[in-house]
Amino acid sequence: MVKFTAEELRRIMDMKHNIRNMSVTAHVDHGKSTLTDSLVAAAGIIAQEVAGDVRMTDTRQDEVERGITIKSTGISLYYEMT
Repeated sequence: MVKFTAEELRRIMDMKHNIRNMSVTAHVDHGKSTLTDSLVAAAGIIAQEVAGDVRMTDTRQDEVERGITIKSTGISLYYEMT
């Protein structure tokens, strides 16, 4: 699992030439949350085994209760290119 100090994260985030923005857009029930969980797992934030079940972007109580994403959520990930 990737672990950074707050200072290391700040340094990485300040390198604007390394930042990439992306959006995940698709029809209902086409795997947006599963894809996002997989990206979060690839970044080492959650275990690969629970990707798709954790639903990291479902932060509202009604989203958790209904099992659907209602509002968009922004997340930051670190991925080292090899």
